[in-house]
Amino acid sequence: MSSSSASAVPPEDDVCSVCHDRFRIPCQANCSHWFCGECIIRVWNHGPAVQPCKCPICRRLINLLVPANVSIDNDDDPQIQHVLGEVQHYNRIFGGTPRNLTQRLQDLPFFIRRLFRELLDPQRTLPLVFRARMVMMVALSAIYVLSPVDILPENVLGLFGFFDDFLVLLIVFLHLAAVYRSLLLYRHGGH
Repeated sequence: MSSSSASAVPPEDDVCSVCHDRFRIPCQANCSHWFCGECIIRVWNHGPAVQPCKCPICRRLINLLVPANVSIDNDDDPQIQHVLGEVQHYNRIFGGTPRNLTQRLQDLPFFIRRLFRELLDPQRTLPLVFRARMVMMVALSAIYVLSPVDILPENVLGLFGFFDDFLVLLIVFLHLAAVYRSLLLYRHGGH
């Protein structure tokens, strides 16, 4: 990111192409088009969570959003902080930087929430194989957690005995999020 792009501001006579209003928390996409930060995040939230949204103007995939200095200068407003946090989250996912385990764990609730929202939405259908695999993984992990047979028995080790249950659930949810992400990238990316 060059310093000229970081200090850029949207043209004064331009408006956001999503809300058709003056820019609120202006962000420039990697295709050079400007949007309200909240509007472009809403466009992304409307589509698949694991794929960058397309520019509403040129249809190019947006893999970077750069907030204007105007929005960074007013950083004491909680609404601005929320939108800038969402923009930072978007950039972390799609900006091309490698994601470590901590970032994957931070993103896990987001992807699981989006997965279950898509699972319950009748207009979005997940492939039967993925649904069956997901149900089987959740059922088997629930059976393991609820069964008296454990690798680390709770009645002997106390609270430490719950560690294996927690680990099984964590692995299942990380795997579900990874499979869901790759499924959507494959389905929407045309690979």
